[in-house]
Amino acid sequence: MACFSSVSNYSLLTIPPKQSLTPLYYRNRRSVCGRVRAEAMATEKLGIKIEKNPPDSKLSDLGIRNWPKWGCPPSKFPWTYSAKETCYLLEGKVKVYPEGADDFVEIGAGDLVVFPKGMSCTWDVSVAVDKHYKFE
Repeated sequence: MACFSSVSNYSLLTIPPKQSLTPLYYRNRRSVCGRVRAEAMATEKLGIKIEKNPPDSKLSDLGIRNWPKWGCPPSKFPWTYSAKETCYLLEGKVKVYPEGADDFVEIGAGDLVVFPKGMSCTWDVSVAVDKHYKFE
């Protein structure tokens, strides 16, 4: 467990010059303790779900390393998802422009991404892609 100290109205006592500067003495000291957890945050933009750098435990639970792989060089092409696709990018950088949207979604290495069934979009690959994928 990690603990953080919060100090309000503190005053440092006068310490003679030849004494150690520790310990410091505080008045009205409060200690706030809590668990610190790093969690991957999943976001959704324009119907595309992205989880940046998911933990290895999640990748193992999903069996991603056993999914087929696909890759492509830098290029630009249209794509329509006839089924829901979940993919994990090992390498690459892509801007995905969903049809009818004025914006794009950027995905890259380390992202776990879910594309909905029926989505039509344009992939603009700026860095060659290598990914694991699964259609449902």
